[in-house]
Amino acid sequence: MNRTDKINYYLDIAETVIERGTCLRRNFGAIIVKNDEIVSTGYTGAPRGRKNCSDLGYCTREKLQIPRGERYELCRSVHAEANCIISAARRDTLGATLYLAGKDAKTGELVENASSCAMCKRMIINAGIETVIVRNTPTEYTVIPVSEWIENDDSLSGTLGY
Repeated sequence: MNRTDKINYYLDIAETVIERGTCLRRNFGAIIVKNDEIVSTGYTGAPRGRKNCSDLGYCTREKLQIPRGERYELCRSVHAEANCIISAARRDTLGATLYLAGKDAKTGELVENASSCAMCKRMIINAGIETVIVRNTPTEYTVIPVSEWIENDDSLSGTLGY
């Protein structure tokens, strides 16, 4: 029997969460795991009660040809990481791991070099999440100690995510 390792197991679940996403550019799925239990899940989508880009049939950032990683204030969506954190109690996020996977909405391909945006990084830090693991390929991933985001403050350098 060829058993999936634990990290890819959780990344597979995060990838399944993507299927609920409503973004016309990139959809992400996130799950928070602590003590080998899933605490919460989140996907990319408009705030509750508001129309999603998929409902409207357009993406404002795409219409304006805004490059990846810029002008998130024009985006209708709440990011997967934020939705995941919103759905969890802080006592359950302290020391936890966030698993993140993203797909291009048009091609269905995994997003290359995916990273949380600056706002999501701030929320992850404040939630007390210890590690973020991002899917790169169906079996490869990047492990990011959140302490690196604290030590290397990207808000001072202008480094962007997603």
